[in-house]
Amino acid sequence: MAESIKQLESYTLNFENQVIGITIFADKDGYSYYNLSIKNITRSTAIILEKIREEFISKINLGAITFDREEDADSIKEKFKEEILVLVKKYFPGTDRRTSDLLVGQLLRQNIGLGDMEILLKDNNLEEIVVNSSKEPVWVYHKKWGWLKTNVMMSSEQRIRHYATLIGRDVGKEITLLKPLMDAHLLSGDRVNATLNPISSSGNTITIRKFASRPWTITDFLLAGTINFPAAAIIWLAIENELSILISGGTGSGKTSMLNVLASFIPHNQRIISIEDTRELTLPTSLHWVPMETRQPNPEGKGEITMLDLVINSLRMRPDRIIMGEIRRKAEAEVLFEAMHTGHSVYATLHANNVKETIDRLTNPPIDIPKLLLSAVSLVVVQSRNRRTGRRRTLQIGEIDGKGDATVIMQYDPKRDTLVQVNEPKIMLETLQLYTGLTKDEIEDDINEKIKILKTLTKQNITDINAIGHIIRNYYNQKKT
Repeated sequence: MAESIKQLESYTLNFENQVIGITIFADKDGYSYYNLSIKNITRSTAIILEKIREEFISKINLGAITFDREEDADSIKEKFKEEILVLVKKYFPGTDRRTSDLLVGQLLRQNIGLGDMEILLKDNNLEEIVVNSSKEPVWVYHKKWGWLKTNVMMSSEQRIRHYATLIGRDVGKEITLLKPLMDAHLLSGDRVNATLNPISSSGNTITIRKFASRPWTITDFLLAGTINFPAAAIIWLAIENELSILISGGTGSGKTSMLNVLASFIPHNQRIISIEDTRELTLPTSLHWVPMETRQPNPEGKGEITMLDLVINSLRMRPDRIIMGEIRRKAEAEVLFEAMHTGHSVYATLHANNVKETIDRLTNPPIDIPKLLLSAVSLVVVQSRNRRTGRRRTLQIGEIDGKGDATVIMQYDPKRDTLVQVNEPKIMLETLQLYTGLTKDEIEDDINEKIKILKTLTKQNITDINAIGHIIRNYYNQKKT
C-alpha cells in the first residue's frame, strides 16, 4: 500500500461460500474509505455477464416475483440459480465449479437481489448503507470508523430504482413517480427509505438502517462506556418499581438501543406490549412480551394501522408495561399520558437533545401536552452521539416534578468521559418512599446491590440478552424470599 495510504483495519466476511476481504483505510488528506474485495471480474467477463443478464431477463418475468418470507426468496433463488447456471456454462464453457458459483452468485445478486449491497448487509460492523445516486459510490456508517466511502458503485439510476422497487414489492409497498418516497423494510428487518429523482435532485437514493444481528444489552453499554454503573442502577431501580421513563436524543444517538437495554430490567411476571413502526426491539424470551407493528395503507389506501390505533388497542390487552417506539403526535401522547395516570408504566422515545428540550417538545405543537401532565414521567434519559468520533453516551438523566419542570440529576462530563451526579434525585426518592416504604438508606443499599450485579455481568462479559434476562429473573425471585 502506498505511503500516502494508512490502513486502519482489515477483516474478512464469509458470504455465500466466498471469502470477502474488507479493508478500511485513510488517505493523506484524512478521508476514510471502505474497500470490498471479491474475486476480480475482468471487463470482458463483465460484458458477457451483462449479456447473460439480458438473456435471463428476457426469459423470466422478474416483475411478477414476490417474496413473502425468506424461505420463499431462497426457493426462488435456487430455481433461478439452475437456469442461470445453464447460461453461464453456455458462455463460459469449461469453467470449474467454484468459478461458476461465483458468476452465478454475481448474476443473482444483480437481478433478483440487491447487488453488492447484499455483501455490505452481511457486515455486522455496519449500521447504515446509503446510496446517494449512481454518480458516487455507496456510503456506509461503520460502528468504529463512522462514515466511509466504499468502492461499490451503482451502474445507473435505473438500477437504484430497480432495487428500491424490489424492496418495496417484497413488503407490499410501491415507489413510483407519483409516490416517490417509500418507507419499507427488508425481510431481515432492516429499515429502508427510498426516494426518486427529482425529489432527490442528485439522483435516486436508498438508505438502509441495519437491524442489529445481536441486540444491545446493558453489559454492552457498560463496557462501551455508554452509561456508568450508578446511572444504570438508578434506572433499573425505577423500572423495577414501575416508574415511567422517556428516552430522548437525536437521530442515531441510540434511543431505541437504550430502550431495548432497559426493557431487560422489567420483571418477568408482568405483561409487556411494545408498539413500533418497524420491529427493532428484541427482549429476553423469559419476559411476557407481545410485540406489535403499525401497517401502511395498501395502494388503494386501505388497511392502515397507525401508532394511535395500537396504543388504544394495547390498553385493552391488560398490559403492565407499554413500550412505544417513538412519540410523534398529540393524539398518541395524550393516550400514553392517560395510560400513565391510570397506573400503567410507559417507556417511549422522543426526538430531543436534552432534558429541557424534551419538556419543550412535549408541551409545544405538534405534541402539545399540558405541562401538568408531565409529572407522570419519573425519569428522562437523554442519549447523545458525538458526530466527530461516533461515540454514543448517556448525556443526561433528569426527573420531572409535580409542576412539569425538570431537574437534571446526572450529567455527562466529556473530560472525564462519564456521568456525574449534579443533583439529588429528590422526586424519585419521594415516590419510592411513598409507594414502597423504603427509607433513603434502604434505597441506597438497593442501588449498591444492583451495581454489584451489573459489575458481575461486565466482569464475566455476559452479553447474551437471554442470559442477562435469566440473571435478572433470579434476582427478582430471590428478593421475594
